[in-house]
Amino acid sequence: MTDLILVVDDEPKIVRLARDYLEKNGFRVVTAADGQAALAMARREKPDLIVLDLLLPKLDGREVCRILRRESGVPIIMLTALAEEIDQVTGLEIGADDYITKPFSPRALVARVRALLRRTRGDVRPPSLLRVGGLVIDVEKYSVTVNDAPVKLTPNEFRLLTALASRPGQTLTRAQLLEDLHGATAGFDRSVDSHIKNLRKKLEAAAGVAVIETVYGVGYRLVGSGEK
Repeated sequence: MTDLILVVDDEPKIVRLARDYLEKNGFRVVTAADGQAALAMARREKPDLIVLDLLLPKLDGREVCRILRRESGVPIIMLTALAEEIDQVTGLEIGADDYITKPFSPRALVARVRALLRRTRGDVRPPSLLRVGGLVIDVEKYSVTVNDAPVKLTPNEFRLLTALASRPGQTLTRAQLLEDLHGATAGFDRSVDSHIKNLRKKLEAAAGVAVIETVYGVGYRLVGSGEK
């Protein structure tokens, strides 16, 4: 499916420019003109990347970025007329992945969007060893340990755990997990619930603490490592 980009700016000309170039280059685009609308749109549409203006009405871009970072790992490019280094540092420290100053070349924006999507999506080979505290997943050996004790998982449980451990703390929707499970979003999403239920029992038995948290109405996230 074509990537969905959320463009947030209170200047209509900039929104039109960014939208037109992104759409010409094969992206789908939704827009918002203030911080509150941006949060609502991000939560509803689940964009693949957000181009976010720093100075916005109602809720500024810094606060929008902070809130989004608590909720997801969506890639964020900050857009601002403020070119001072301190503003760039502030934007990156609150969780932005990249930074573009106005006026900007729309071609450069498209290039940065593509580069950031490649970088964050994992067009590079994923690590063969995932460590989250006391939880260790050896992808190549197909093994899982918690505090050095082996945990036996089914292939589906292993795939789901690998997906969650690759993005610890980030909420993954059932559709995202279903895609990791079967390679497509089509299917019966309650199968994810069943596998997660069994996976949670095995991990909690080994760790002694809750490891997978349910985000009701959304999906699941890895919140505990099991480290003792």
